[in-house]
Amino acid sequence: MINPGMMIGERYEITEKVGSGGMADVYKAKDHRLNRFVAIKILKQEFSSDGKFVSKFKAEAQSVAGISHPNIVNVYDVGEDNGLYFIVMELVEGITLKKFIEKKGKLDVGEAVGISIQIAQGMKAAHDNHIIHRDIKPQNIIISKEGKVKVTDFGIAKAATSNTITSNAMGSVHYISPEQARGGYSDEKSDIYSLGVSMYEMFSGGVPYEGDSTVTVALSHIQDEAIMLDDLDENIPHSVAMIVAKCMQKKTDMRYENAADLIHDLKRALDEPDGNYVVITLPGTKNVSGATRTITKDEMKELKKAERPEVKAPVEEVADDDTDDDVLDPKLERIIKICSAIVAIIILVVIILLIGSVRGWWDFSSGSEDDTSETTTTSAPAETEGESGKVEVPDLVGHTLQDAEKMLEDLNLNYQLKDEESDEEANTVIRQDPEAGEMLDEYEIVTVYYSAEGVTVPDVKGMTETEARTAIKEAGLTVSSTKTKNHDSIAEGNVVETDPVIGSSVEEGSSIILVLSAGPKDTTVVVPNLVGKKEDVAKQKVADLGLVVDTTKVVKAYSSTVEAGKIIDQSQVAGSEVEKGSSIYYTVSLGPEATPEPTDSPDVYYEGSFTVDTNPFVEGEDPAEIKVVLEQDGQTKTVYKGTLGFSDFPKTFTVEGWSENNGTVTVCKNDVVMGATYSVEFKAIEE
Repeated sequence: MINPGMMIGERYEITEKVGSGGMADVYKAKDHRLNRFVAIKILKQEFSSDGKFVSKFKAEAQSVAGISHPNIVNVYDVGEDNGLYFIVMELVEGITLKKFIEKKGKLDVGEAVGISIQIAQGMKAAHDNHIIHRDIKPQNIIISKEGKVKVTDFGIAKAATSNTITSNAMGSVHYISPEQARGGYSDEKSDIYSLGVSMYEMFSGGVPYEGDSTVTVALSHIQDEAIMLDDLDENIPHSVAMIVAKCMQKKTDMRYENAADLIHDLKRALDEPDGNYVVITLPGTKNVSGATRTITKDEMKELKKAERPEVKAPVEEVADDDTDDDVLDPKLERIIKICSAIVAIIILVVIILLIGSVRGWWDFSSGSEDDTSETTTTSAPAETEGESGKVEVPDLVGHTLQDAEKMLEDLNLNYQLKDEESDEEANTVIRQDPEAGEMLDEYEIVTVYYSAEGVTVPDVKGMTETEARTAIKEAGLTVSSTKTKNHDSIAEGNVVETDPVIGSSVEEGSSIILVLSAGPKDTTVVVPNLVGKKEDVAKQKVADLGLVVDTTKVVKAYSSTVEAGKIIDQSQVAGSEVEKGSSIYYTVSLGPEATPEPTDSPDVYYEGSFTVDTNPFVEGEDPAEIKVVLEQDGQTKTVYKGTLGFSDFPKTFTVEGWSENNGTVTVCKNDVVMGATYSVEFKAIEE
């Protein structure tokens, strides 16, 4: 029996029971280690005694714990205490979407679309991490008092997928996808279907399929068609009705390809509620040019009639039947066959072209026969121009400090924290600089202003454990425990991060967990693509992966295609695997070489000289083209160009300038800048 005051895992004190579900009971508890309130979900006995279920539940919950997103309830801990299996989560004060719908009857269109977007954003974050919920329903969506929408129960939902539909799963079967009802394979599109049903309920006030048993409802998902929302209520925009209909297609390939596409259409529905832009694609309806035709509402109704299967078996039989004998209209079937044949021909042509390209059948270039030299560098493609390497600053305002830091780290943006007095809850982002939507280069700094109250967790990242413990003690805090995680660039045993995160405001005397580096997980890394990125960004990328820039081999060269300061090529091919600690070097663009302007005074010229003492060649090296480039009075020109070799150096060059002002010359070998620049004094010479 679990009662208030009971300690779970020697850390969590139960304060009250806040809810109960089909698989677990939920309690509010105080985490005495981090001095905060949490929600703790304890599995019911019938599931705790199932070893296979418990094993899967723990594995899935731990994987979800790696996701940090504002629309997903954070998972903090998973454990077991005397046969009680529990999961510790973020405590969200609020109401479930199910109760919210019951309270309001049905939601306003704008309100429902806004909630749907947030749910889809949470789903997208999970799907991007290869985690499928498999039980999206209003009961698993929480709306906080601040209006934030959060998806919960990822670990439990996925672990429970091996269980058959039973009477206590009635709440889930109303939102189950057809493939799940059949007992077949489910993926991200199954979550999209379930979200579609949840949206249907938000807009209409009721689920699309009702029945006296789970079997009846499950069969309806397989064989029945829901009434279009705008047929139920003419005040529901056509675009919204089509979005929900696309989510709830029986065939997975007629649904949204992913959550990102769904989010795009939902946002567009806010601006164009009566637009006809929602595309539902029939299998095989793409023409040769690749264009896709939008199905009208009437056409969709006819299609649904044509493809509706006569399913009379109970769910248990359907689940064992992998065959899907859908009946197609003969005309539609003939169209699909023709399109399939066309696609097959196109694929055959593409294969022939690819083979020919590899074997040189189509090589009609007029390159020199002597041009057989190989290169070890990756040259800059045209697409590295412009916005290459730039990322969009996310909207951090209103997020917790922990969420904001994760969002910035995921985008390779650095940040600095500044606390300010505010009425907002502690550790809430108040404002940011730059603002959301601005474009920055990777690793540029975003200043995050957050509400502070109490003591700030000091920045101990990179410190040894001893140094970190001292700094935390001096801040009036304590270290409760340590744990480890792999890190490519922070030395083993040094601090990677803290929990709560560095910069957070906590009460004086609070306990901090130190996360120490366990060193790199792998001994090899994949070489990043540096081409087209700014040099400081390239250095940061290399360092983050545990690689080293060999500065003695970094050179600069003129380029008419790559902006000055960006990488032209790199020594290690992007995508290749190398050992950690390996060196890499690159060529930095000087931008295009300026065309020299003719002198205005033919009777007077300006002359200067300098000596190259450091030989740009090694003994035995073949001669190469040497070019001397002068920069003076804001102008640039080549003042010497010729073939030289090892024996020609040291060498004094006499150059002509534009004035008596000092100039700077750069020596290039085969268009690659060699060594330092030279300062040259000029004198006027009369002819």
